Formats: sequence, structure tokens, C-alpha cells
Amino acid sequence: MGTQLAVEIAVQDVAGADIALSGGATRIELCSALVTGGLTPSLGTIEGAVAAATGAGRDDFVHVLIRPRPGGFVYDNMEIATMVRDIRAVKAVGAAGVVIGALLEDRSIDVRAIRTLVEVAEDLTVTFHRALDIVPDPLTALDEVRALGVERVLTSGQAAASIDGRDLLAQMVEHAAGGVQIMAGGGVAVDAIPALAATGIDAVHLSAKTVAAVQTPSGPGGGVAEYDVTSPDTVRAAVQAARGVPFD
Repeated sequence: MGTQLAVEIAVQDVAGADIALSGGATRIELCSALVTGGLTPSLGTIEGAVAAATGAGRDDFVHVLIRPRPGGFVYDNMEIATMVRDIRAVKAVGAAGVVIGALLEDRSIDVRAIRTLVEVAEDLTVTFHRALDIVPDPLTALDEVRALGVERVLTSGQAAASIDGRDLLAQMVEHAAGGVQIMAGGGVAVDAIPALAATGIDAVHLSAKTVAAVQTPSGPGGGVAEYDVTSPDTVRAAVQAARGVPFD
């Protein structure tokens, strides 16, 4: 029997969205700067990914990370206002969902900020990202975000890699009781997907990234020439593992 987990792929460009579509992924988290944990992508990137998904008949496919800067998850009023504007822009170009998160200085959920962002998102699917992995009481936080209208949470079970957080993931699944989806993300290796599925989670999340085979010259103002792209093989392997099918 297959595990039938949903598979979310974190991608940074339209090419990655195409690869995730072709590889059978359930959806993407579209972002930029994955090396920083991910930031809000450009509007052009969002439009391109939405066009690719729409062309494939997948209006539910593109979920956009709303994170205005790297660093921690405590945001001031200007940053929250930026996130509000980004969500409005995401809605306007037809994305299916947004991925958000905000905390207070004590690492508890910033209820005011999340309520504002969820209200602006309206009918978009809302996922709470791995800011959940540093809250002091994840089960209470799960109740709080569910009450605010969050439909899905992304978490490693507060471990460096999801496979090491599987005991907490199982507790979260039991605690959520289907009221909010639990998606395992953080260092997810394809061969760990069956063990993660055994916790009862709804989905796995991974970047499926590899270094681009061809790099063009950079320069003093352009950073290193090396950059990451989405691996078709890893996407296909993750999808097959999520279905309980060995990858060859």
C-alpha cells in the first residue's frame, strides 16, 4: 500500500516550477534565496510559475513564501505592511496560497500579525512555515495558528532534520486530529520519506536542489558563478517514495 503523501517542492524560479510539475509534485513553495531559508520571490517569477501551473491545469499548485528579509521572524509594523502588500500582489496574479510566519520576542506566535496576514489572504491557502520550529510550546502554537485560519504547518519537529524530529511530528499529528495539515520539512532525504510517512504526516517538503551543471561568468559585483537549480531526478524520486514506490 502506498503512503500517498503530498509532496511540496521548494523552488526558486520558473524552471523549477516546470520541473516540479513534470515530476508529479503536489505543489510548490515558490521563493528566492533558499540559501537564507527563502525570501519572497519577484512578481515576474510568481507570474511565470502561475502561468506554467495554469497551463498544466494546476490552479492549486503555486504557494508563495512571504518573508521580507533573512534573519529571525520578529517583524515590525513596516515589515508586516510589506508582507500585506506582497500577499495582495500574489493574489492578483493567481497564486493558490501563501506561506507565512511571525513571532514575538519570546518566540511565541505573533497572533496580531498572523491574524492580519490571514485576513488579507482571504481565500488563499495559508501555510505557517518553520518559525514553528523555535516556539517554546509547539502544540499550543499549533492550536493558535489553527484558530487563526492557518490550514497547514511546515515543521521539522523542532530538529535539524525532520527524520530526527519524528517523535514530535507524530505528537503534532495526533494533537491536530486533522484540523490542520502537518507537513514535514527540513533536511528531508528521499530515503527518509517512508519513515516520515509512518508518523501520520500529510505531506513532505524538500528543495530537491542541485548545483547547476553550467555556470556563466560572474564578476566582482555578481557573487560566485555557482548556483542551485531543481533536480528532476530528486523530484521524481521523492514523489515515488511518497507513493510507496521504490525509485530506480
